[in-house]
Amino acid sequence: MTTEHATGGHAGPANATEYIQHHLSHLNSAGDVVSPNSINLDTFWISLILGFVFLGMFYMASRRATAGVPGKLQNFVEWVMEMVNETVNSAFHAKSKVIAPLAITIFVWVWLMNAMDFLPVDLLPKVLSWFGVHKLRVVPTADVNHTFGMSIGVLLCIIGFSIKAKGAGGWTKELFTAPFHAHGTVGTIILAPINFIFQMLELFAKPISLSLRLFGNMYAGELIFILIALLPWWAQWLLGGPWAIFHILIVTLQAFVFMALTVVYLALAVEKH
Repeated sequence: MTTEHATGGHAGPANATEYIQHHLSHLNSAGDVVSPNSINLDTFWISLILGFVFLGMFYMASRRATAGVPGKLQNFVEWVMEMVNETVNSAFHAKSKVIAPLAITIFVWVWLMNAMDFLPVDLLPKVLSWFGVHKLRVVPTADVNHTFGMSIGVLLCIIGFSIKAKGAGGWTKELFTAPFHAHGTVGTIILAPINFIFQMLELFAKPISLSLRLFGNMYAGELIFILIALLPWWAQWLLGGPWAIFHILIVTLQAFVFMALTVVYLALAVEKH
């Protein structure tokens, strides 16, 4: 659980406000200075480590795969792949060798980052404080910079898939001729700027909605766990347990939604309008 259940209390900041501010502060490359060029090091390193955890887990499962009775890891990996493949097959009807691996990577990686919310609030920050690191946020997807970064990657995939399916000329033409079509040169010219504006709004609304949906849900969950950690130990167990169980659904659902919407957006990108 992401509360102080396991430690039976918290120590550090003098009051609740300082405690919340401390737990919502990132380990930043610029220290306490607010800079547009700074990097949230905790988000970067934790997401990177979890990425390698994902690769290692699936690589290990592939090495241990057997045609006989599968082990627990193989069962889990096969279940994830079947679930993701069903989603891809139902939404993406074009041929692509990339879409299924991309969807699996998104789902598992986002789930692992979301699942960091189940660690006790003070566990990793306390451990790293012994080594002189006094700020740490352990849920990368509760950092809007990270969710926007992932959504920009999705945006680039949308553009890339669209150009591959329609050609650079076809994609460019579509930007000025859809969603409103005209049967004549004059009408096409008049509608071209309107179509372009609508296309840009649609194109950029997709990654923005993806990033904000994931960020909002995970930030809210993180904040609730922090608030629960401020309660007496018995209240932490009373409230934190049910919330942690419910949060399992949120963590999984948000990873699935991010993956499923990415597949849907890529399917729309290869369709001709």
